[in-house]
Amino acid sequence: QVQLVESGGGLVQAGDSLRLSCAASGRTFSNYAMGWFRQASGKEREFVAAISGRGVVSRYADSVKGRFTISRDNAKNTVYLQMNSLKPEDTAVYYCATSGILRVVPLISDFGSWGQGTQVTVSS
Repeated sequence: QVQLVESGGGLVQAGDSLRLSCAASGRTFSNYAMGWFRQASGKEREFVAAISGRGVVSRYADSVKGRFTISRDNAKNTVYLQMNSLKPEDTAVYYCATSGILRVVPLISDFGSWGQGTQVTVSS
């Protein structure tokens, strides 16, 4: 079982940038696709971005395309989410998770081993 720890959240203003990190335990990190999800207060958890095990393929939700970039460093067992041009509607708890597959349209049900989340708050 992979254990995940997210970090890098915080309070920023609209238009600012943040980089989230997700550190994974275990020696088989590169075997897993990794995803970022978010859950705003009172809303369901939604897909944000995902990346294949070797970092060749990435997927993004339409709402973040062109603003967010997912990347990974398998030597450090870490996946990142660079978030630029943040908007108030990006405010949520952000979670990372692992998956054995990476669909064209990733499903939450594909992902397991969730982290505890990191809060991102964007003020207007």
